[in-house]
Amino acid sequence: MRYEPADRLWMAALSHLIPRRQWGKVFPITPATLLAWHRKLMANKWGYSKRCSPGRPPTAAVVKALILRMAAENPRWGHRRIHGELTRLGHKISTSTVWNILNQAGIDPAPRRGGPTWKQFLTAQAEHIVAIDFLHVDTVNLKRLYALIMLEHGSRRAHLLGVTANPTGPWTAQTARNFLMNTDTDMTKLKFLIRDRGGQFTDAFDAVFADAGLRVIKSPPQAPKANAHCERIIGTLRRELLDSTLILNEHHLRRTLTRYLAHYNTARPHRGIAQSSPTQAETGPPTPIDLANHRVRRRAILGGLIHEYRIAS
Repeated sequence: MRYEPADRLWMAALSHLIPRRQWGKVFPITPATLLAWHRKLMANKWGYSKRCSPGRPPTAAVVKALILRMAAENPRWGHRRIHGELTRLGHKISTSTVWNILNQAGIDPAPRRGGPTWKQFLTAQAEHIVAIDFLHVDTVNLKRLYALIMLEHGSRRAHLLGVTANPTGPWTAQTARNFLMNTDTDMTKLKFLIRDRGGQFTDAFDAVFADAGLRVIKSPPQAPKANAHCERIIGTLRRELLDSTLILNEHHLRRTLTRYLAHYNTARPHRGIAQSSPTQAETGPPTPIDLANHRVRRRAILGGLIHEYRIAS
């Protein structure tokens, strides 16, 4: 016969009323079993182990997330440095807890981690880098024109340096001189210029930017990804402008690109700078408004090929 917990409880309680020498006649179990049930009954009554959680309380999920975030954003920070930052923020936590959280997440100690990722490195250096490349355009009479485009990595601001049908080395160098003499860009903060190995970029061209304090970096042969930012704006120009426009001549191409780049620098949002335009990123994000209480006006650019939207004043 198998006794249920309730049966054991009644037998253990009944044992207080019956002398021990009579247990063998009353209970169909051994005295040792009955005493074991009695000890368990007393332990359940007076024990406190089940009334409180064992060990230290768990670390809050937001604290764990913050620790992992600090480790990801600061590859050279170890668990003690992160512990110090949490203490500075007013949150008390032991260093061993920080170490355990990092270890369970599979994050190696700081000396074993690699340096910053390419994305982190390029983001940190972006404000000092400009890139330059040629864009070719075929006119309606199948004549090929070339436009020299420069892009600032940090601000995403683009510049048209010149348009020509014959991009020779002397023309490219003179175009660079004209740009540096007339530009409003602060060249003192720029340190590097990325270009490909095209024959139009001669030593004279490199010397123009070297005199302005820039170091010219040549991309590897047949490696467009090494100048990805400039390749991307050239792709944007084709998708948003040139694939939908027939170009007549050099003057038409120069005017069209100038107007589009003005839109690109002042009104077009960019994912790389938090969906702001380059001009807006310099002045700060706009104040949020309730669109239900304001009118939005549309402005046609390049004959309606592109539209800009502004809050009506």
